[in-house]
Amino acid sequence: GYRSLAEGTKVSYDEEEGPKGPKAVNVQKL
Repeated sequence: GYRSLAEGTKVSYDEEEGPKGPKAVNVQKL
């Protein structure tokens, strides 16, 4: 997942339905 992001990091992303549930795509740091 995205746990490697530093806490407090602001990101924007789109959610996409995957076979195991929603996943984040197009992740960008703001």
